[in-house]
Amino acid sequence: MKPILVTGATGFLGKHLVRQLRERQIGPLRLLCRGESIHDSQTDLEIVRGDVTDEASVDAAVRGARAVFHLAGLVSRDPRDRDKLFDVHVNGTRHVCEAALRHGVERLVIVSSSGTIAVSGKPIVHTEASGFARAVTRNWGYYASKIAAEELALDLCRGRSLPAVILNPALLLGPGDDRCSSTGDLVHLFEGQILTYPTGGMSFVDARDAAAATLAALDRGRTGECYLLGGANWTFKRIIQETCRIGGIKPPMLTSPTPLARLSAPLLRAVLPAVGRKFTLDDETIQMSGHFWYCDSAKAARELGFQPRDPLETLRDTVADLRMRGVI
Repeated sequence: MKPILVTGATGFLGKHLVRQLRERQIGPLRLLCRGESIHDSQTDLEIVRGDVTDEASVDAAVRGARAVFHLAGLVSRDPRDRDKLFDVHVNGTRHVCEAALRHGVERLVIVSSSGTIAVSGKPIVHTEASGFARAVTRNWGYYASKIAAEELALDLCRGRSLPAVILNPALLLGPGDDRCSSTGDLVHLFEGQILTYPTGGMSFVDARDAAAATLAALDRGRTGECYLLGGANWTFKRIIQETCRIGGIKPPMLTSPTPLARLSAPLLRAVLPAVGRKFTLDDETIQMSGHFWYCDSAKAARELGFQPRDPLETLRDTVADLRMRGVI
């Protein structure tokens, strides 16, 4: 049987997806990894060394594969990383798509982000029909590059019959985020860096549930379609309050409008380290926290069988995992 290729297998979502693929035993698995990985000791996995930004290594990894899950990406809110983000997300996706077409891959599942669609200055619940949030995200390199990557893939679906499906998960929480790429803001909360409530809100989803929907897209997703994967749509205030309650820490007392938070950030960065406290929140994070990242996942529920669990369970498991690993 031809193997299934996974890129980004060492990431938060990737680890859960690989685990579920192995449990389902739907065929041999091949992983594209840049260097040594947590999967190297698993003898039932084929490891191919390479990087999605390198066309030759992507071609070698895709050759002979029945299907591809493309999860590889870079998480950064640093404006200086904009070119790198576009290289990884756009060029990396181009390499995977072109290789999939060359080698006759039956299905390509691309994992992007709900933030390419579901973000606005008002508490609007977005659907896939809302279209790309270009105006809101144009200065945020991560989301701007993800939009460009999705557009590239969708153009190839229409123009060259690329058999691709795009998944758009909301903020991933739950256990297993070893790099704190998604749970980092909760770590900031426990470190005492979030001093006030932001004015926006967020949809979040358990990484285990997002992985199950990603796996379902292999057989049930429709070519050329996008699927939002969100759970609870909560204000940041509610997320912070529930997390503080679960974690047994004191929540903030005040709400801070985004302009005030941005004005006070340079002062906090200068003052707090002098008294032995961290303040590493960047301006992009502060700006994002004044927006609403709400989404409707009815399409994924209907077509992929997506079923997000109780958000409080996800928060409890996230906090327990961070504590178990000594992160908080």
